Formats: sequence, structure tokens, C-alpha cells
Amino acid sequence: MLIKILLLIAIVFVILALLRAYKRSLTQPHASADPQPVENMVKCAHCGVNLPRSEAIYSAGELYCSAEHQQLGKR
Repeated sequence: MLIKILLLIAIVFVILALLRAYKRSLTQPHASADPQPVENMVKCAHCGVNLPRSEAIYSAGELYCSAEHQQLGKR
């Protein structure tokens, strides 16, 4: 009988600890809530579409959105 009571008390403490941890996680901001750094946008020399500089293809002093537009050249 005493073992059952001790086991019940232990289970209650574990549940309370889990609830406290869950409550704390709700009040803390998530890591993904940080704003992402803004990236410069550039215009494709062929079609004029805007795209992030990191995705652009640089060729002959111009920026292009795809290899096909790079081959077609500037309009």
C-alpha cells in the first residue's frame, strides 16, 4: 500500500514538472522568430524578373535568372 502511494506521488511530481516545462516553452520566443537577413534583389538582364542576388547567374557584367536567359543574352 505504501509503495502505491509513493508511486502515485512520484507520478504527480513528474506530471507537474512536464507541465512547468511546457508552460516555459510557450513563453519563450522560438529561434525561428528571429528576422532573417534581407538579401538584395537583382533584375534579370533578359526578362526583367527580380530574384535574390544569391540565385542570379553573373555573366559578362550582367545578371540572369537562368542559364537559358544567360545564353540568350541581354535584351
